[in-house]
Amino acid sequence: MTVLAIDAGTTGVTALLVTENGQIIAKGYEEFAQHFPEPGRVEHNPEDIWQATLSACATALRATTQTPSCVGITNQRETAVLWDRRTLAAPRRAIVWQDRRTAGLCGRLREAGHEPRVSELTGLRLDPYFTATKLTWLAENDPRVWEGVESGNVAIGTVDSYLIARLTAGARHVTDPSNASRTLLYGLESGAWEPELCELFGVPEAALPRIVPNHGPIGRTEPSAFLGLDVPISGVAGDQQAALFGQTCFDVGDVKCTYGTGSFVLTNLGGEIVRSESGLLTTVAWQTPSGERTYALEGSIFVTGAAVQWLRDGLGVIGTAPESEAVARTVPDSGGVVFVPALTGLGAPHWDPQARGLITGITRGTTRAHLVRATLEAIAFEVRDVVESMTGGSVPVLKADGGASANDLLMQLQADQLGAAVERPAIQETTALGAAFLAGLGAGVWGSLSELRKTWHLDRRFEPGERDDAAYERWRAAVRLATAGAQDS
Repeated sequence: MTVLAIDAGTTGVTALLVTENGQIIAKGYEEFAQHFPEPGRVEHNPEDIWQATLSACATALRATTQTPSCVGITNQRETAVLWDRRTLAAPRRAIVWQDRRTAGLCGRLREAGHEPRVSELTGLRLDPYFTATKLTWLAENDPRVWEGVESGNVAIGTVDSYLIARLTAGARHVTDPSNASRTLLYGLESGAWEPELCELFGVPEAALPRIVPNHGPIGRTEPSAFLGLDVPISGVAGDQQAALFGQTCFDVGDVKCTYGTGSFVLTNLGGEIVRSESGLLTTVAWQTPSGERTYALEGSIFVTGAAVQWLRDGLGVIGTAPESEAVARTVPDSGGVVFVPALTGLGAPHWDPQARGLITGITRGTTRAHLVRATLEAIAFEVRDVVESMTGGSVPVLKADGGASANDLLMQLQADQLGAAVERPAIQETTALGAAFLAGLGAGVWGSLSELRKTWHLDRRFEPGERDDAAYERWRAAVRLATAGAQDS
């Protein structure tokens, strides 16, 4: 039996066909357009996401004669999508998680004293990152579309909900707790949409999807809508929770970091809701069909891999992202250069949307290699900041995945800075793998978590070497400058 996993990311959709022993036998990928209508605004055309999904899945299915037994979905989280319930057409572009247009709205809500109650209910904070303020903005700024929401003709959801609606030809309007817990509308303790929050943000609860468990009978694909396939949709999770599941971090205290456009550190909390005093988010990791919820603490770092892309596209100091490792290895250290990549503000544990990037320590002897190495060091420092906030110290082992985890130098710098081993799995696409695992668990391909654990295989373990604490102190000083400069401007 094989499982079709759909990973609808921020810049493209990946489709994988995964076998019972956890091997990938076919893959498809399709990018879609990014829209930046104004500074700080990021949008996607939902139809582009759907067409990319069809294309990626068709590519994967053409590569094998095997028909999948079920479908799993994982997705970019927090993005607000609206669509017509009858035609499934989107009346406007989606507002993406990276979008910062609601910073002023968040500030007004904070000044009105709402943040403590919102945090108490959701485990989150008032930040443009999350879905609800995007919906409030739409109600205030796009009354034509919002009229459709209030009349019941237009549905609201995140990317998972939208894709399930398209896969089922409109038969299902559902989401899962991992995605719901990123909206600012879901109660961690109630496990449901909170009427109090819906009222605060002005969102009609009737327009929101029904919340279903992360694995089990979620829906069924409609052949006329989805490549002729009639199979169950039996697993769904937001991308970071899916990666935690794909890394088989099933035990309390297990920690993973996904190194992508940003980096996301999650630790398994088990069934206990732990609230952070140091800028971390409490979120639902997954929920079983019996209703048992596993929670996670999350540190969201907005710019890591994107900083390497900026070196490539913005400055032209490297030709490709993988070249960063070879260039950085030509120098023994960053030569005192520190780069704070606050290119879209700072996420955890600082949460300063006004912070701006800066580079310090430049001398006449500074070369592009020093800047590239400083960029890799910055990623390791940012992750260390989060892990230390999360654990009160270090961790026995960090499981690493995502595109930048292929960079051996970065993984070694990370192990050194954490004073802990970093393990990279043989399959680094653990987000899509997590969606496959959830779907297979929901459809009976796998019978238990222990079965899934056997499919995880180590590619390489990076043991910690000497830690450069002086460099880390320079980093901390530079972060203070980046946040102070924002306050002065």
